[in-house]
Amino acid sequence: MDTSTAALASAIGVRIRQERQGRRWTLDRLAETAGVSRRMLVNIEQGAANPSVGTLLRISGALGVGLPALVEPTEPKPVQVTRKGQGAALWTGDAGGSGVLVAGTAPPDVVELWDWTLGPGDRHASEAHPDGTKELMQVHAGTVSVQVGDDTVTLDAGDALAFPGDVAHSYSNKAGESARFSLAVFEPGVGATSRSEGLHG
Repeated sequence: MDTSTAALASAIGVRIRQERQGRRWTLDRLAETAGVSRRMLVNIEQGAANPSVGTLLRISGALGVGLPALVEPTEPKPVQVTRKGQGAALWTGDAGGSGVLVAGTAPPDVVELWDWTLGPGDRHASEAHPDGTKELMQVHAGTVSVQVGDDTVTLDAGDALAFPGDVAHSYSNKAGESARFSLAVFEPGVGATSRSEGLHG
């Protein structure tokens, strides 16, 4: 891991541990609830792992906080500015691409705003998000192929797409030049399951 990736991994690990301990959950309980291995969770909390976006989504969903809460300040301000280059790069591609979370809202209805770059040949596959998740994207440069379930569409600069995020989907760049797009993810009712478990457990 480079310095910035290591710093982000460390910050995420601290936030996850704080959220887990604040609920008085054991590592085993969070691992079971999130569907990740205990070993992976230990490595993440220690900042020794660079988890996938999918893994972080499972953990944040299990904690009922939403993904933005794992990378943003503990006490969010009413107006939050993310300056250029300050977003959380949560995915990097083999061809130089990146998925950067630049803004997000607090639960229960979480909205994430992403700035994506796909290098030539880069592909990001995403497992199905929780029920009701919606995604909106607009391509700013290059060409992006998006697969949603069994449907595949090709988007050029200026094209936009709305699709369900609660089915498996992927973004890929099959062209010889980089592509860039903005992505908004709406995930309703984050934490509802965790809250009800807390009430009954």
